[in-house]
Amino acid sequence: MNILSLRIFSLLIILFTALHLIACNKIFPPVVEQFYGQTMGTSYTVSISTLPDSILLSDIKVGVERVLEDVNQKMSTYKNDSEVSRFNLAPQQEWFDISQNTYDVIKEGQLISKLSEGAFDMTIGPIVNLWGFGPENQPEEVPDKNGLKLSLQRVGYSFLHLHDKKIKIKKEKNIYLDLSAIAKGYAVDQVIQYLLAQGIENALVEIGGELRAIGQKEPGRWWRIAIETPTANMRSVQKIIELRGEGLATSGDYRNYFEVDGRRYSHTLNPKTGYPISHKLASVSVVSTNCMKADGLATALLVLGDVKGKAFADEHNIAAFFIVKTKSGFKEYYTKAFEHYFMSETK
Repeated sequence: MNILSLRIFSLLIILFTALHLIACNKIFPPVVEQFYGQTMGTSYTVSISTLPDSILLSDIKVGVERVLEDVNQKMSTYKNDSEVSRFNLAPQQEWFDISQNTYDVIKEGQLISKLSEGAFDMTIGPIVNLWGFGPENQPEEVPDKNGLKLSLQRVGYSFLHLHDKKIKIKKEKNIYLDLSAIAKGYAVDQVIQYLLAQGIENALVEIGGELRAIGQKEPGRWWRIAIETPTANMRSVQKIIELRGEGLATSGDYRNYFEVDGRRYSHTLNPKTGYPISHKLASVSVVSTNCMKADGLATALLVLGDVKGKAFADEHNIAAFFIVKTKSGFKEYYTKAFEHYFMSETK
């Protein structure tokens, strides 16, 4: 074999090998490795595609649980020594030192509160506890109007003040801060940041239904997420979307509730009335640059309802997907910004 023939033969071998690897990659896509656990009163799942050879999945799980425990220790109302619990017991009109992490969550929550004119309100804790949905383990019963009126006097995001330079917060009234409608989303973001710091570039993190993706599930294919049909006694898929690095949060009235005399009372409470929501909006999903923001916005839209919520999302260019209850079933509505995330039929 002469030199020219040898070179041609070598090029053919290289080309064949490359084509073989491409074919194998399509037939045998990267294995997605997963681990699970419990956190913040719910479950979490971490899915990783193409885990670097130098990293053990067991080590990543240990690191993730440290991140989650840190968030929980700072923001949980179920822990008496958490930052939020200590603030709730602190005197009024005094500045309270807080970590940068908790401060960032509270600041984002306040921005959403102002934007939604109080539909989202982290000071809703007294009402949450009164209805039995908080850590005080109240009986599941409808509170009397007088008790509800007294609790409402302690609710109002304007009673909470922030000091950006000193990283402190202060309460004007005896408010009870509850970050449960935004902290899970923040925890998802924190886990994503941890994974990126470990060199993991393709992953999906989920905590209690709030998610965020980075990278791709496999080459050429984004992470695909199913939005659930809002039925209490069964699970089915309403729509499939693709995430390209964003966060997704869903709020609904169909999972956490109790019934009294045949009437269902949702855990989603209106901060202005003190009562559970009672409109026709069954669930709303929001996609945003991070899961914390998506989490807070989804709650705000659910409280606003099917009419005001849709108008608000359209006005502020929020990527939102609504599922509304009708007499004949469910009706979908989505904003222009949400269309970008629908699954491509060609993939």
